[in-house]
This record gives sequence, structure tokens and C-alpha cells, in this order.
Amino acid sequence: MAATAPATTTAAAGAHSVFVYGSLMADEVVSAILNRVPASSPALLTDHHRFSVKGRVYPAILPVESKKVAGRVIMGISDAELVVLDAFEDYEYVRRRVQISLADTAETMLADTYIWSDAKDPDLYGEWDFEEWKKLHMKDFLTMTLGFMSGLEQPEPKTRVETYQSFMHEVEQPESDTKVKS
Repeated sequence: MAATAPATTTAAAGAHSVFVYGSLMADEVVSAILNRVPASSPALLTDHHRFSVKGRVYPAILPVESKKVAGRVIMGISDAELVVLDAFEDYEYVRRRVQISLADTAETMLADTYIWSDAKDPDLYGEWDFEEWKKLHMKDFLTMTLGFMSGLEQPEPKTRVETYQSFMHEVEQPESDTKVKS
């Protein structure tokens, strides 16, 4: 008799696919959030554009006709992991179901992704670059992410945006708390 999979498998818990296009393309960030690196594949999202956001080191996407966003689809995300990703993306993004194309096969599939919540945000500009982000910002962003994740376990956790803002303030002005007024 063949053994059946236990009811706690990812599929039983609601396997989701999530298209990622910014900091979550880095396995280190995904691992910090999910405590694992799920299977993933290069993917394209058509009719969207990836913007830089003034005052942020992470990107935003919005629907823009005739544009494409290259990213990855992470697969086998459980319901509980999707809740954690929602908390990480915070109020700046809304989760939407989109059709993506797998870059290797051109096969299409549905996946969740996080769209910038303010389509008229004046702080959106240009094009965000993942390779530049990895060189300039990934180390600090990973530190902030680890702080956010440990903060989620607190009775009154900070939102990811609050964690990001306070962390970046400390990075930009590390001596401000130690200066003595004369």
C-alpha cells in the first residue's frame, strides 16, 4: 500500500506562486523571511513597469502598457508564508493575481505579486536595477529584514515600513544619538 502525504504538506496548506521583482529576487532576503529558499524560476510580467521610489532602496511596479518586468516566480508558498510576505510588503503594496511567463519555457501561469498601492505616487521614477541594489544596498537591507522578522515576534511589532525608516535613519545618521550638546 502506498503511503499518503501528511496533511501538513505545502500543497495541503495552499501552495501559492509569487512573482517577485525586487529585493525578494535575492535568496538571502527570501531565506531571512521564510526560513527557506523555495524553488523558483526566471519569469516575465508584461504590461507592468518596475520603478525606483524616491527615499527607498526597493522598487515598485505598476501596470504600464507595452512594458515588461523581469523577475522570478517563487513556488510552493504556503498560506502561512503568504501571510508573512503580506506583512513584509506592508501597506505600500497590494497583492494581486497576475499572469506571468516563465522565461525558460514561455509557459504562462497565474501568480500573486505585490503592486504599489499608490498609482499616482510622485516619488516613482525611472527604472530600478537589481544588480545595482545588490552592490549598494543588499547588505543593509538584509540586516533590516532580519530585524523586522525578529520584531514580528514581539507583542507590538513594528510594520516593515516603520522598521525600514528607523533602520535607514540609523544608517544615515549613526552618530546622532551619541553627540553631546555643548
